Amino acid sequence: MIDLHTHSSFSDGELIPSELVRRAVVLGYTAIAITDHVDYTNIEHILSCVGNVKSLEDDYNIRIFSGVEITHVPPAKMPGLVKMARKLGAEVIVVHGETSVEPVPQGTNHAAVSLDIDILAHPGFITLEDARTAKENGICLEITSRNGHNRTNGHVARIAQEIGADLIVDTDSHSPYDLINDETAFKIAMGAGLDDKGAKKATATNPLKLIKNL
Repeated sequence: MIDLHTHSSFSDGELIPSELVRRAVVLGYTAIAITDHVDYTNIEHILSCVGNVKSLEDDYNIRIFSGVEITHVPPAKMPGLVKMARKLGAEVIVVHGETSVEPVPQGTNHAAVSLDIDILAHPGFITLEDARTAKENGICLEITSRNGHNRTNGHVARIAQEIGADLIVDTDSHSPYDLINDETAFKIAMGAGLDDKGAKKATATNPLKLIKNL
């Protein structure tokens, strides 16, 4: 399992990074990104702390990436925050997309897919235009296992397939029980409407391609 969207107690997750990583290892994860929620008020603190968890790679057979999820930030302010995140060492940048269950500012998806990010998380009723831009910029669109956000997985999968944009399955984990194994990730991809080949790409090929560039 490669999971590039998780949260620790540095934002609204329940586990400190070391326990999050350990539980992932036990489930057979080969890579994990810790991507706590950030805006301009906490990004420096989050990245300065979470970056230290990479030392656990010396103890476990897992790759660990420090990252952020830019969350509920007004679209006009997102470009500067993305640049700041990269400057501060974020290896994986996720943007909290326009999920159908939270009041994310309208235009977030449109702004995010033009920026230097890696994943647009749970992008709700994403448009063909924004999916096309994501494809052009090498940004993965997320199929999520997280309750609520997963209501539009089918729409996201259909739009991405029509455009040819890359899909990725992540957990958006906040609690110990949100972490999943490869089998469950594959079922989530299939449940979103992907065929066997598409599910393998979303759960293995595309995540591997993304982390090879890190």
